[in-house]
Amino acid sequence: MEWFTERYNGSGLEIKVVRKIAEARSIQHIEVYETEFFGKMLVIDGKIQLTELDEVFYHEMIVHVPMMMHEAPRKVLVIGGGDGGTLREVLKHEVDEVVLVEIDRAVIDLSREYLKIDQGAFEDERVRIVIEDGLKYVERCEDRFDVIIVDSTDPVGVSDPLFDEKFFKNASKICDIICCQAQSPIVQKHLFIKLWKNAKAFEKRRVYLSYIPTYPLGYWAFIVAGQVDKFFEERFGKLKGKVKHYNPELHRAAFALPEWLKREIDVSG
Repeated sequence: MEWFTERYNGSGLEIKVVRKIAEARSIQHIEVYETEFFGKMLVIDGKIQLTELDEVFYHEMIVHVPMMMHEAPRKVLVIGGGDGGTLREVLKHEVDEVVLVEIDRAVIDLSREYLKIDQGAFEDERVRIVIEDGLKYVERCEDRFDVIIVDSTDPVGVSDPLFDEKFFKNASKICDIICCQAQSPIVQKHLFIKLWKNAKAFEKRRVYLSYIPTYPLGYWAFIVAGQVDKFFEERFGKLKGKVKHYNPELHRAAFALPEWLKREIDVSG
């Protein structure tokens, strides 16, 4: 057995791996491992994207929080998310159409073959898959979406444009609510602040938190923006039994921020 190590800003995480299952080099370097404890693990450009053990901690929170803040989310755009986890969760709602825009087809191909966490979501008749740069898609998009979910890798390399101010400005013209993962506000504070500032194209923005063990230091932030004043808790009845992590209590608690993070947000504008 070997160890997979991910390092970030003077700290890191080591996971014991049994073997490497698959690998591809396309736009990104994609690897799939079998680990001793966390199950299968997806790594892109040396960064852990998910493990079977804790992927629901991430996917359920990036999807159900914004979806439950919209009165009737029927049309959803997912940018990134080639592993299929976000797509799987979106389809648990009464949606009519989901457009998945992924820049790297190899992520979808390897995830379909080796991870299978989508649980058939890629084949759902409500889903349309577009292989394209998400920034360019949003820039020329003439459709309107109820919710946009940006499920990307870290905002460097191919994902960096998805967190640019220009992207948020264009997105604000075609959706009611947008949600994106916003990195670790502790060990990746510069990236978190960058996202918070660039999302100001939306008049209303909110930060919420979740615990994801295999992400940098486990303490993970999300930004949700747009029409984010409401929470339609009564709709949870249709999700109950379909989710493993998310619930109304967790939804409300996720928006309770510590004082130091409130100050960072206030100072950053």
